[in-house]
Amino acid sequence: MGEIVGAGLLAHVPTIVLPEAVRWELNEGKEITLVTGLKELRADVFDSDAYDTVVVLDSHWATTVEFVVTAQDRRAGLFTSEELPRGMCRMPYDYPGDPELARNIASFADRHGTWITPIDDAYLPVYYATINLWKYLGEGLPDKKWVTVGVCQTGDMEDHLRLGRALADGIAATPGRRVLLIASGALSHTFWPLRELRDHESSDPAHIFTPEARAADLERIAWFKEGRHDKVLDTMDEFWKYKPEAKFFHYLMMAGALGEQACTAPARQYGEYENSIGTGQVHLWFDRPASGWTQ
Repeated sequence: MGEIVGAGLLAHVPTIVLPEAVRWELNEGKEITLVTGLKELRADVFDSDAYDTVVVLDSHWATTVEFVVTAQDRRAGLFTSEELPRGMCRMPYDYPGDPELARNIASFADRHGTWITPIDDAYLPVYYATINLWKYLGEGLPDKKWVTVGVCQTGDMEDHLRLGRALADGIAATPGRRVLLIASGALSHTFWPLRELRDHESSDPAHIFTPEARAADLERIAWFKEGRHDKVLDTMDEFWKYKPEAKFFHYLMMAGALGEQACTAPARQYGEYENSIGTGQVHLWFDRPASGWTQ
């Protein structure tokens, strides 16, 4: 029987893969802590032998008529972002997939009233919400498998919770598999307009688009640290006012896999809560409690 052994809500902002000198120039002469936080998380969690596979819930990969899970034996190539090709250009990646797990996840779609398709097409695009985190957390660990699941742009909160439930069942149905989940995406997510954004590239949270969005982010970070996933889920209508990235679907899929309102796992934070041209970014990691994900 497989199991989820850890989970994280992690930021994937393009800044983290810029050269160090450029990062310091953009950030008033100092390193952004989203970088140092990922390095600390790798040392604490990803360099260990406690897991076999990472499943990334990717807020940048939007499907339309179904959820899709990657099912290739291996993914390798050079990644250039269509969104920011100057900063993310010809980045090499090479990691094994987990076709068995992908097929098992998809096999539970009917049980949970949803649609999931495993795709093994070698030409299926990859997105930087996966690649940027792999560069920090997976590169140099050739035996660790990585799988990506996209959000579904026609789905709602319930659809993404259902995906998470199927994900948990698919993991449980994969013998011996130990899995880390990554909900890859931001909190509040409104960019400064083009003619203004270069005045807001510092990581200082003072540059978050509005004080209200910053307050909403900080409130949820506090709830996560208390293990109050129920409060986060029960107030999604309020949080949607601040346009969380991908409607927070990346987190909702993770929550569906961890028990939803019954999940009581507290977060530990890596790095600071930081700005990225108006958006709220943070790294939060949830260890599986000794008693399990739910009370």
